[in-house]
Formats: sequence, C-alpha cells, structure tokens
Amino acid sequence: MKILLLGSGGREHALAWKITQSPLCTTLFIAPGNPGTALFGSNVSLSVNDFEGIKKLCLQEEIQMVVVGPEEPLVRGIYDFFQQDTALQDIQVIGPSQKGAQLEGSKAFAKEFMQKNNIPTASYREFNQDNFEEGLAYIRQHALPIVLKADGLAAGKGVVISETHEDALFHFTEMIQDKKFGEASATVVIEAFLTGIECSVFVLTDGKNYCLLPSAKDYKRIGEGDTGLNTGGMGAISPVPFMDETFLEKVKQQIILPTMKGIEQDNIIYKGFIFIGLIKVNNDPFVIEYNCRLGDPETEVILPRLESDLVELFAALHNGKLKDLDCVHSPLHAATMMLVSKGYPEDYEKGKLITHTNDITDSLVFHAGTVLKDNQLYTNGGRVIAVTSLANSLSEALACSAKNAATIQYEGKYYRKDIGWEFD
Repeated sequence: MKILLLGSGGREHALAWKITQSPLCTTLFIAPGNPGTALFGSNVSLSVNDFEGIKKLCLQEEIQMVVVGPEEPLVRGIYDFFQQDTALQDIQVIGPSQKGAQLEGSKAFAKEFMQKNNIPTASYREFNQDNFEEGLAYIRQHALPIVLKADGLAAGKGVVISETHEDALFHFTEMIQDKKFGEASATVVIEAFLTGIECSVFVLTDGKNYCLLPSAKDYKRIGEGDTGLNTGGMGAISPVPFMDETFLEKVKQQIILPTMKGIEQDNIIYKGFIFIGLIKVNNDPFVIEYNCRLGDPETEVILPRLESDLVELFAALHNGKLKDLDCVHSPLHAATMMLVSKGYPEDYEKGKLITHTNDITDSLVFHAGTVLKDNQLYTNGGRVIAVTSLANSLSEALACSAKNAATIQYEGKYYRKDIGWEFD
C-alpha cells in the first residue's frame, strides 16, 4: 500500500517510524516531513493545507491512504475534500470529517457536544462581541481562578488561566476586542477551574467502534516542577501510574462510550483518532478538551508501546473490521524528554548545529524541529528533538532518556530533567 503522511513534527516522525514497520506499507511519502521522517520515506515539499497539491501528488503516485498528522487540515475539511472528488474518494483518509474535527476546531462546539451527551466537564459560558459586556460582568462575579479559551485553533496558545479578575478581564478584552488570535478568539469560552491531575487517553475509531491506545501524561510547563509558561509539551510518560482499572473503566463508561454515541447520533463521519484530555478530580474523570488527532509529544511516547500493526488498524476504519482487532499494549514503560531551543516557548533561536544524535542506541530519537544543510543537522524550531526510552520501570525509562538527552548537543539546548517527577 502506498501511503501519504501529512505533517512535519515529532508526531509525524513517530508515525512514519511506526507505519513503516507494517508489511502493508510498501511506500511512504511525507509532506512536508523533516530529516527524521526522511529515514522512512520520501519527503515532499508540500504544505499540509495545499489540498490541490496533495490531490496532484496522490494521483501522480497512486496513493491509497492519507494519514493526517496535524489538526489544521482536518479542521479545514481535507476528509470532505477527498470524499467530494470522484478521483480521490477511494483513497482512505485517516482523520475525521470537517464536522467531526469541530470537536477540536471549536471549543464551544465541543462543550455543547459534551453537555448534550452528559459527558463530565467543567461548567462554562461562551461570549463574543454581541454579548461582550455580559461577559465582563460574568467574569467579575466568577470564582477564581478563571479559565478563558479562544474558541478556535490558536496554535496551542489560546488558553489562559487567570488568578485575578483584573487579569481575566484584560485577556478577555484582548481576545475579543483586540482580536489577539484573529477569528479564533471571536468567541471565548469561560470555564470553571478544575483542580486535579491531568492525563490523556487516545482512541482510534470508525465512528461506531473504537480501539483504545496506550494512555499518557504530558508536561506542558517550560520549568521544572511544572512552573513557567505553557509550551506545546516538554515530555510525556506512558502508561499513567494512577490510571488503574477502576479509573479507566470510569473513563470508558462516562466519557468514551457517550462520545461514541454522540458521534453516531449526530451522524458525524469520524475515521481517525480522538485525543481526550482529562483531569482526575478526586477519583473521577472530567474532559478538559478533545483533539481530532494524536498529540505531540504524546505520539512519541504511546506509539513505541503499541504492539499492533498501525496500518492494519487504519485499514480497519474503512473496511468495517475495527471491532475484530485488538490494540495490544506493551507492558514496558516509556518516557519522552523534549529538547528545545533557547528562548522557547517565546522567541527562540534557530540554526544551531546538532551533534551526537547518531550516538544514541538505547533510545528512540524523533526529530521535531530540525533541518539538514550540507549533511549537517541544525535546529529549526522551538521543540527540536524528542528522546523516548522503553524499560521495565518508569524510573529506568526516565534515566535512559535523561542520559541520552544529555548526550545530544547544540548551543542553547534545554530540557526538563524532572519529567515524571510525581511518580519517579
């Protein structure tokens, strides 16, 4: 099978690594890819949002399956684009329809979906320019802290947790009146703050049946001890130590099954991943957010623990056989540490020479923001490289990743040495 993978980050490197382990994959193209994905297939210089260019490539190379890594092409409707074109509609697209992608593309849509299907989540209200003054009044009387979320995609930067009413009023005004995130913050969702510990579950679904992938806990803050600015993710662990059978059963019964039922009742076409961001409050799971694709760096920590053939699972989304397959999880523990550039998550440096990646033999090295020039590897993003280790215990996996994160060198390198600190 000829497969096209869309995306260019650490998630896509991990997907390329996993996809090419399948005997079903004969040829892999990655658009646009990175130096890491080039080890597993042919990188093609195409934007993930260039649907016409993607169509041309698919027809030229006789692509049979398209795996969509990032959220933006899904929210823009790439699944529907393929379905509505007679030349493309036989190509299997791994990802939801545009309506299904609204679970991530619109916080308001997701909240309404959860409310309608009795899925536990924080109480909320939504506001826009028309009821802006009402929003100001609502914030002034709201309990602290207050969570503000831009409704649309804001590159992971659209969520603010305010400790004071003044701060919340400032960010609310900035989002709606000053259009800080453009159309993404034309509507703002205001949520109650939930206190607990976060984790994530991932399902692969055909819209009716689902297969549960390994769970993960990621670490968003830049500083050790979970301090400082939010990032796209500084590392992750899998499995989640506190996610025992009792808690997982609650997640299935109270969240996953009602989500599946809601998708089916709303006639949403969904053939792809659902990433469910959770918070454990006391002993109960609540949904923080849905994503319509796999996360990053969660992909780098969960795929090494997936023993099943990923391409076989993908094919099952379209041939009705998902219910007949098992997602087999490795009993090993995985730990991922993300190496980032100086200045990240704000203005960061690029173009720094990276050395010693080839010296790593007992961990997986996934490229997130790198570029190859004259056969030399350089930094090309805020998050540069993810180092993932598998071991019999979390402590061993963390120690191995830390050792190898220290081995890789480039000017301004930074990484959190305390990933998994609550459990190690």
